[in-house]
Amino acid sequence: MLLDLFAVYVNYRRHTEKSMNVAYRKMLGTGNRILVVDQRAGGAAPPTPERLRELGADASGPGFDQLMWVSATDDPDFAASYRIFNADGSEVEQCGNGVRCVASLLARESGHPQAFSLLSPAGPVEARIDDAYVAVSMGRPEFDPPRIPFVAERRQDRYALDVDGVRYDVCAVSMGNPHCVLQVADVETAPVARLGAIIECHERFPQGANVGFVRITGRRSIDLRVFERGVGETAACGTGACAAVVTFQQLGLLGTEVDVRLPGGQVVVSWRGGSEPVWLTGNAELVSEGFIDL
Repeated sequence: MLLDLFAVYVNYRRHTEKSMNVAYRKMLGTGNRILVVDQRAGGAAPPTPERLRELGADASGPGFDQLMWVSATDDPDFAASYRIFNADGSEVEQCGNGVRCVASLLARESGHPQAFSLLSPAGPVEARIDDAYVAVSMGRPEFDPPRIPFVAERRQDRYALDVDGVRYDVCAVSMGNPHCVLQVADVETAPVARLGAIIECHERFPQGANVGFVRITGRRSIDLRVFERGVGETAACGTGACAAVVTFQQLGLLGTEVDVRLPGGQVVVSWRGGSEPVWLTGNAELVSEGFIDL
């Protein structure tokens, strides 16, 4: 009996010594569920993929689409750096809605000025805060297939993609992460769940892809639904909005500033072409806060 009690105590000690409670802020970026963990002053390591899956599920954690892990940086040109983790435990390169949430929190809680820079896995990001809206620079789009990456012999405006014997005309672009964009007649009836899941893992996208279904409603407006790599369909996708707009700007179908309507709300994407960065503007709303056990 005493040995059993001692074993329970030892296991408890091992658990408590290894675990760490860290604070989080749960936010909405155009309906996209973002968990922000600010570790600029802390020493915790990001959760394991298994723990991320537990935390990302509503039944076992606070629930999120992406977790933004914020860290300090020695470079004085940047207010902070961040990493992005999907709810399936995978790490990704960029998240437009997530970085808006990070920028909003830093400006509000840390006394940063209304314009500053952040360091992301995809490169530097500029942030500008104006009341309830946050604008972030998402870098220059990349259309060269090897840099997306996308398997193609040469760059084209559209590519023929075979999916279960059916040909789809798609566009491929990187916004720091790979995107496949399809034009549809109606986003409400588009087969987002079925087709998105297949294209996400298509062999011509060796690192997977976010899949955007787009209806053009005017020179300055589109409707969009996105099946996100490692997440599934979400209420909004910031890089997906950017990818959709720059794709059809290249085809001459959209102007330099476009309203993007998503299930979770609306964002504005602007791009002047060339080497200019794409700008994404939208809201960032604090929903709740608490602690997670790592």
